[in-house]
Amino acid sequence: MSVTAYRHIELDANGVPHLAGTPTKVVEIALERIAHHWDAEQIQRQHPDLTLAQVHSALAYYYDHQQELDDDIEQRRRRADEIFDRLGPATRRDKLHAARRGRP
Repeated sequence: MSVTAYRHIELDANGVPHLAGTPTKVVEIALERIAHHWDAEQIQRQHPDLTLAQVHSALAYYYDHQQELDDDIEQRRRRADEIFDRLGPATRRDKLHAARRGRP
C-alpha cells in the first residue's frame, strides 16, 4: 500500500483509499455521512474500532477528492441497479434472502 498525505489514509494496490490498518474504505465513511447526515462523532460511534481522528481524516479525504469519490458512488449505484434489474421484481427479495442464508 502506498501512503498519501493523509496520516490515516492508505491507498491499496488498486488506488482505493482505506483507513490505515483497517479494511474500511473512505467511500464507506463518506456514504454514511451522505446517507445518514451523520457527523464524525456519530460515524465513529457506529465504528468503535476507528478513532475519531481516522473518521475525520476519511471525511477530509472525501471532501478533497469529492468528485472522484462521488463518481465511484454513482458507479456503485448503477451496478446495484443493474443487478436488481436482472433479478426481476418477483425474485429479487427471495434471491437476496437466500444469498444472506448462504444458499443459491
